[in-house]
Amino acid sequence: METSGESGLIARAREGDDEAFAGLVRLHEVNVRRLATGLLMDPAEAEDAAQEVFVKAWQALSRFRGDSAFSTWLHRIAVNHCRDILRSRARRRWLSWDGLVEALGRQPAEAGGPPDAATRQADARDALRGLLGSLPADWREVLVLREVDGLSYSDIAKTLETTEDSVRAKLKRAREAVRNASRH
Repeated sequence: METSGESGLIARAREGDDEAFAGLVRLHEVNVRRLATGLLMDPAEAEDAAQEVFVKAWQALSRFRGDSAFSTWLHRIAVNHCRDILRSRARRRWLSWDGLVEALGRQPAEAGGPPDAATRQADARDALRGLLGSLPADWREVLVLREVDGLSYSDIAKTLETTEDSVRAKLKRAREAVRNASRH
């Protein structure tokens, strides 16, 4: 839901007020970055994608009709942009050395020693990234929008331009896949 402050920022930004748009960016940057990270599974690439999403939003602001919440409209731009990145990534058939290591599921040998908390946390993050990365893109989108961004089924359906029943079905399948994969 838009607040009156957000509505004012939108109105001023539509009139070309850069500072008002910067205010909108500050309100939504964490959620857009988190969504991009969940979909792209690469924090550095997600940071770039989030910046590009805001550029696209600035360029398309005159087309924001207010039929949905500004955050829903912005999430739609982010999802579409991330889909474009993922399609581009799939078209590239060459891999860097790191990409090859990741694709083969191997980790480079590291110096011995007991794992510390930071290492365990990094391992858990890598395992989650791998788990999410193994899901079909449409399941991952629904899961990230619901579990990470906390969107309602209705908002997810609007963001992805689908039905709430489709959202529920994909979310159920995604959760089952995550549960099954985490057991192994």
